[in-house]
This record gives sequence, C-alpha cells and structure tokens, in this order.
Amino acid sequence: MRRSFAFRAFAFWILVLGLVVTIASCNGNANRPIVVASKNFTEQVILGELLSQQIESKTSLKVDRKLNLGGTQICHNGLTSGAIDLYVEYTGTALTSVLKQPPSNDPQQVYQQVKQAYAKQFALDVLEPLGFNNTFAMIIRGDDAQKLGIRTLSQATQAASRWQVGVGPEFLDRPDGFPGLVKTYGLKFTAAPRVMDLGLLYKALTDKQVDLVAGNATDGLIASLNLVVLQDDKRYFPPYEAATIVRQQVLQQHPELRTALEALSGKISETDMRQLNYAVDGEKRDVKQVVQEFRQSKGL
Repeated sequence: MRRSFAFRAFAFWILVLGLVVTIASCNGNANRPIVVASKNFTEQVILGELLSQQIESKTSLKVDRKLNLGGTQICHNGLTSGAIDLYVEYTGTALTSVLKQPPSNDPQQVYQQVKQAYAKQFALDVLEPLGFNNTFAMIIRGDDAQKLGIRTLSQATQAASRWQVGVGPEFLDRPDGFPGLVKTYGLKFTAAPRVMDLGLLYKALTDKQVDLVAGNATDGLIASLNLVVLQDDKRYFPPYEAATIVRQQVLQQHPELRTALEALSGKISETDMRQLNYAVDGEKRDVKQVVQEFRQSKGL
C-alpha cells in the first residue's frame, strides 16, 4: 500500500511538473519573435524582407529573419518542425515538389489543391497569392520579336527551325520542361538545346549565341535587356503563383498576423517583381531600402 501510494504521489508530481513545463513552453513560443524565412535566391530574399517589414509595420510583433535559408525542402521542413513560421512558396512547386502530385495548368485548381493538402497534412495555411506568377518563360530578343511579329509560342513555330535554344540543366528533363514544350507546340529547332548555367542564359541570348532561352517570368534582366517573354498561349507551363505559407499555430496565437499578411495579397504584379529583382541584382541596391520604397509606393 505504501509503495502504491508513494508511486501515485510521485506520478502526480511528475504530471504537474509536465504541465508546468508545457505551459511555460507555450508561453515562450507565443512571445518569441516571428521567424520569417526565404529560399536562397534574390526574389525570395526580397519577398522575405517584404513579409518582415509588413509584420513589423502593422503589428507589435518582433521578427527574426532567416533569409537566404536554402531550397524548397529546407524551408518546408523548417515550417513543419516549427523552426520557422512563414515563407513564400510557389503553388506549382508546392504541388509537384512537396506534395509529389502531377503538374496542372489551372491556377485556381492548383491553389485550392495545395491549400487543402497543406492544411490537412501539415497544419499550414496557404494565404491568397501575392499577385504574380513566376512560371517558366520562353524569352527572345526584343528586336527579333518586333521584326518577326512574334508574341506567342504558337507564332514562334516557323521561326523555331532557324533558332538555337538555350536552357538550364533542370529544364531539359523535368516533366514540365523542354520535351513537353516541344510536343505541345510542335516546335522543331535547328539543333539540340545548348545546356548552360542559368546565370549565363541572358548573356548568351544578347550575344546571339542562342535565340530563345528558358528563363523565369519575373527575372529582373528581361526589361533591362529589352527582351520579350513569349506568351504561353496553350497554357503548357503550370502556374507558380507566389503565396505566403504560415503555421496555423502562429496564426492562432497572433490573429493580427493574418490581417497584416493578407494586406499583401494581389499587390505584386509580374512587372513589379521584375523591377524589384533588377533593383537588387542589376543595380546592386540594398534589399531593405528597395522593399521600403515598394511598400510606400503601394500604400502598405
């Protein structure tokens, strides 16, 4: 009996201690800074800084920046482990790389599929998109577009037989990459694609080493180099709409956070994002200053 009583008493105090630790931990989590992350390229760092400044400006919450953190899986794992609280992801990447689902070319369907799956599987909220779609883009020189009267990929079919294509290594083999593009539009090029580092594509295009490159819709050099993105009129490329992903627990602890972040939805066009990227990459300006000026211009 004494052993039983002693054991029950011991178990009771262990339970109490556990509850105290749990409560203290919860309080600590609620009071800690909001951890904002980004992937490791310019556009993502800009977006991470935008989220951070928006939170600091519209709430009393403190922000811990973990920008330039790494790739998709690193950021996603950071969210699911609770190490970070939010970052911007692209709907097509979430669908194919995280959820391992086949690509789709319907933006709303992709968004809803990602939103529902993230909530159910990971307890994450996918907020309304920021307004731009950073999908793959087939890009030509502006002079060629004007001379040939080409604005769409369908219109490029005849000229393609005289063109040399430049692509990055990933685009050559991925399911939403080069093979499907050629099949969808019936494109026949003068030779096999030239595979090169992504950072060399635009120089090769302007130097006329290639005539068509696979870039991204929001690349900062497009406007500054007088390049033209050919319209994907058959909607081959899946949507890659930028949307903020946040841990549901953090939104429950800080309801004001949702209001601040939702104010950014629909505020960034593809042209805006190109200009922001160019300001940092092309003009070598400070990210924080670029973001501050953008927020002011949008009344944020």
